[in-house]
Amino acid sequence: MYEKVKEMLVSDLAVNEEDIRPEAELINDLGINSLELADLILVCEEKFGVEVKDEDIHKFITVEDVVNYLEENMK
Repeated sequence: MYEKVKEMLVSDLAVNEEDIRPEAELINDLGINSLELADLILVCEEKFGVEVKDEDIHKFITVEDVVNYLEENMK
C-alpha cells in the first residue's frame, strides 16, 4: 500500500519521489497545500474505494497516516 500511495503522490500531486518517506508530513515536508490535500483524498477515494469522512481529514498528517487509513478502511 505504501508504494501505491507513493506512486499516487508522485503522479497525481507532482511530489518529488526522493522526499517521500513514511514519516514525511504531507504539508510540512512534502509541501502539499490544503487544496492538494483535498485532491489527495478524492484520488484515494477513487482509486481505493474508500470514503474519507470529513471528520477524518485531520488524521492525514504523514504519508504513513494515509497508508494506515487506507488499509483500515478499504472495502
